[in-house]
Amino acid sequence: MGVSILQPYPVKENLTGTQTIDILINRVLNLGGTQTGHFVVDCDSYVCLQPVVGGSQGQPGPPRTLNVLHNSDYPVTTFSLLEVPLPGMNPNQQQSSGQSQPSYKTVPLVSDSLFDLLVPKLQPIYTPKKIKIESKGPRFELGDFVVKLGSVLMSQSFKGILVEIEYRPCVVADSCWELLMEFVQGILGHHAYTSIPRTLQTRMKELYLPLDTMNQYLDQFTAFRKAAGIR
Repeated sequence: MGVSILQPYPVKENLTGTQTIDILINRVLNLGGTQTGHFVVDCDSYVCLQPVVGGSQGQPGPPRTLNVLHNSDYPVTTFSLLEVPLPGMNPNQQQSSGQSQPSYKTVPLVSDSLFDLLVPKLQPIYTPKKIKIESKGPRFELGDFVVKLGSVLMSQSFKGILVEIEYRPCVVADSCWELLMEFVQGILGHHAYTSIPRTLQTRMKELYLPLDTMNQYLDQFTAFRKAAGIR
């Protein structure tokens, strides 16, 4: 694999999500892209029923959230991202102060798909959230690039569009970021974001891993859940 960037794409006014995806498909095909199947990335989240006790006053802290993700590019792999509350950090205070840093640190675990058989046994401690979220759609190859146009669904209800673009020859984000951004702008136009994703900011000079892509998906899925009023 190479270096990937994941960005949301707005649904155009007076158009449906499907119609907007069709516009992007035609844009990729007109540039010479070839469809090479479909993809899906999904996320199930589980909340700890026993909140961590912290703080000088012994008040219960925020619960831990276990996010279990799958990517059709890695069919025998399960990506688990555990959100652990930072000591002394109150999420409500953080939001009111306008700080951008998260109130959680993320502990990753990459395992084979047998981990999915273990998750139900954790339910005495972790309870599943009822709403699953996923991004799925067509996959295209265009020269050294891979373009994935994903419809974001929550309980089969359309919520938005995510576009993943991968530059395969490169394995260090800092070495190809300008080229990748130029290609992204060619696909997404003025809707492209040139800022570095939060989870990549400290890893630009390090070897890019599949986990880096899954961290980007988790951030975007969290944003869609918040927009729908779901934590």
